[in-house]
Amino acid sequence: MTATTLDPNTALVLIDLQKGIAALPTAHPAAEVIERGARLAAAFRARGLPVVLVNVTGGAPGRTEGPARAGNPPADWAELVPELDRQPSDVLVTKKTWGAFHGTPLDMELRRLGVTQIVLAGIATSIGVESTARSAYEHGYHVTVATDAVTDMDADAHRNSVEKIFPRLGEADTTDAVVKLLG
Repeated sequence: MTATTLDPNTALVLIDLQKGIAALPTAHPAAEVIERGARLAAAFRARGLPVVLVNVTGGAPGRTEGPARAGNPPADWAELVPELDRQPSDVLVTKKTWGAFHGTPLDMELRRLGVTQIVLAGIATSIGVESTARSAYEHGYHVTVATDAVTDMDADAHRNSVEKIFPRLGEADTTDAVVKLLG
């Protein structure tokens, strides 16, 4: 997969790079995903492009066959990892479902900023990242996924998203390639 271009009004959207999720066992080292996400954020900020930091504080209320979370998470569970170096210009979006669009002001914020494309990174590939990519595509945004800046708790789910889903929603490439496209 190769990303071919970035629109002049592209935003970076980092999904769930927060203490509680980064501490979960993942298919690829979370520290590497965080480092690449931080590098993308610094590159976008240096070019005056929007950086959206997304965290999750809840879950959809629907019934599922999967196990429910037990107990209460630690107090700092939803705090963004410090490596992201959150800046006053960053947009913070807190979600309660998998995707960053449903029930949040994300679409309104992006449109207010004139954004036509998003670059996605974060955890988990097949959950928050894929849900956000699907919704962004349905909202008419061009979508690019930094494939070395995403990971999942399940290696097969990660691979399915990267190999089968993301090519149908947009383009994908490495962090280095995305930074190079920023110019």
